[in-house]
Amino acid sequence: MAKQPHPETPPLERNPRRGGASAFVGRTRESEVFDAALRGGGAGVLFVHGPGGIGKSALLRRFAEQAVAAGRTVIPLDGRTMNPTPRAFEAAAAAASHDARAVLLVDTFELVQGLEGWLRERFLPGLPTGALVVLAGRMPPDLCWRADPGWAGTLEVLRLGELSREEARELLEAGGVRAGLREPLLSFAGGNPLALRLGAAVAAADERAGRRWTPSHDLIVTLLDQLVGAPPTPAHRRALDVCAHAHMTTEELLRAALPGDDATALFAWLRRLPFVERSTLGLYPHDVVRELLETDLRRRAPDGYAEMRRRIHDHLIRRIRTAPDSDVLAATASLTFPHRHNPLTATVFTSWRSHGEVQEDVFTDGDLEELLRVAASESRESADTALFWVRRQPAAFRAYRLTKTGEAVAFRAWLRLHVPDEDEIGADPIVAAAWAHARATDPLRPGEHIALSRPWLLPSYRGRSPVMDLIQWRVIGDWTRSSGLAWSYSVRHDPDAGGEFLRQYDITEVPQRPRVGDNEYGLFAQDWRRIPAQVWLERLIDLPPLAPRDTAGPSSAPLTVLSMEEFHGAVRKALRSLSRPAGLAANPLTRTRLVSEHPGDDPAAALRDLLVQAIADLRDDPRARKPYRAVEVTFLRGAPSQSIAAELLGLPFTTYRRHLTTGVRRICESLWRRELFGDDQT
Repeated sequence: MAKQPHPETPPLERNPRRGGASAFVGRTRESEVFDAALRGGGAGVLFVHGPGGIGKSALLRRFAEQAVAAGRTVIPLDGRTMNPTPRAFEAAAAAASHDARAVLLVDTFELVQGLEGWLRERFLPGLPTGALVVLAGRMPPDLCWRADPGWAGTLEVLRLGELSREEARELLEAGGVRAGLREPLLSFAGGNPLALRLGAAVAAADERAGRRWTPSHDLIVTLLDQLVGAPPTPAHRRALDVCAHAHMTTEELLRAALPGDDATALFAWLRRLPFVERSTLGLYPHDVVRELLETDLRRRAPDGYAEMRRRIHDHLIRRIRTAPDSDVLAATASLTFPHRHNPLTATVFTSWRSHGEVQEDVFTDGDLEELLRVAASESRESADTALFWVRRQPAAFRAYRLTKTGEAVAFRAWLRLHVPDEDEIGADPIVAAAWAHARATDPLRPGEHIALSRPWLLPSYRGRSPVMDLIQWRVIGDWTRSSGLAWSYSVRHDPDAGGEFLRQYDITEVPQRPRVGDNEYGLFAQDWRRIPAQVWLERLIDLPPLAPRDTAGPSSAPLTVLSMEEFHGAVRKALRSLSRPAGLAANPLTRTRLVSEHPGDDPAAALRDLLVQAIADLRDDPRARKPYRAVEVTFLRGAPSQSIAAELLGLPFTTYRRHLTTGVRRICESLWRRELFGDDQT
């Protein structure tokens, strides 16, 4: 029987066009470090580590070629074929024990990593001076190497990462992959050599058979076996699935997504996986592993995938609403992350692939000169509006700086306006357009305000950029955390490029585009009384991952916006219908923000719950005991008439009426505050 190729050496690597030579690309630094060690100018032990499929075996084969070319004796070992005992290792590596020019290459070291301490303390110190050892495995070396001063300068640790985009493209080209197949393969496999090679082999077979290439289930399963392996338990697999779906996985998120599982232990296990990276925001897997796990779960258990996605989504909404201000950007980025494959979303957001290039910062008095410089890059008039607003609302401003240099490249203000005065309307045509639109479309009610996201950016950052990502994520946070917000407006320098994306998310453009100086801007509006932020965020999860949402369905029907007088009248009518579900179902309150934000699928039941809770709040207020008793007997007990209610309470009718009027008024005011401000009522 012919010997089968090693899983990490698929046909692509044995390219006949290269005369049997390996298609090896990249790894320049690693080759230079090894070459220096060969010449005696480097470390005596190299420890190469990285996840499965990242190219460790291919690198060791390249090291072997370099060693042979240098006239050294190569001794290859593999943890898969070795008994993990000191005696077996010594026997296999015996030739290195008396040869100063020996190069010992140990592949798949993770399978014999229990020998690590023995190697460090006993075997390696006994090798002759000049011998070179390379250990290659999935796990990094333990900390004892660095804690021992005797290994300083003798051990070199090489963490093997993915190939760059250019190197991955070169690998496919060297393997004879047709140009038309390279970009789909790069999108699927990223810089993981194994995924590139296996994907290329399958793509070539599909092309020969006249099929359009797409990652097959068999390919995905094969890659998962090679890159991830078998998790110890079903709970560990669920934790992996969460880590693959979430933008960043924290122990808190894991606990919310996997109720009943030991989140602390699972999080600790995830941290140790070689294909999982750490950041200040949490854990995340390598791109190819993420995509493989996501695709596999969607195909294998679609209901389980949907439930996991819902729990993560709900957790992130709570984070956006309750997290400290400094954590809002991370939460909103994570909320939009599952939509990265939506074609429109992918054309707008970039920072899922460029973490940390730009930082949001507080605005200080020392930033004024920079603000005017950035705003003047748009026009002199734009700089004038920036100066006007920073004097009016300095706390509304934030700065966006390049992490590398600290240079401010953008500023953004979240302008809150109840009734703009003449100076404000005259100073900024964009604010004037927003206020005119709100008044003409659906005016503010008492206690409400409009808010405007007003950015100023240097030219190279005005379109699709990491700066715009941060600004848009901050906008979502402001929408969600604002109380009493009726209308919000977002300004875009490129309305034609970004408009379709915003319309996908139910945000409409104001017909007349305002001008500041010679520049025309897009102004996009959202009436949060008709689609509350909480409802809007929940709808995000229902967007198909590869197509814009169909907004024609019944779930998209806008809410009713009532004036205060209409609202109070509807509350009084609802109280009288408290025992009649049909009457509650017909009440206009069932189509307001008040009811839409209340849990439950039955608006009439939700309205009844809200009324009963409002009555209970009266009971709990020592100053409202008498109004509570009048309301409770009249509406909860359902007295046949107000005269009978007064008799049941033992009160003169006029006194009873005074208490009832006070109680109903307080219920109307309480529910009106919730209509305007939500549960916070601030």
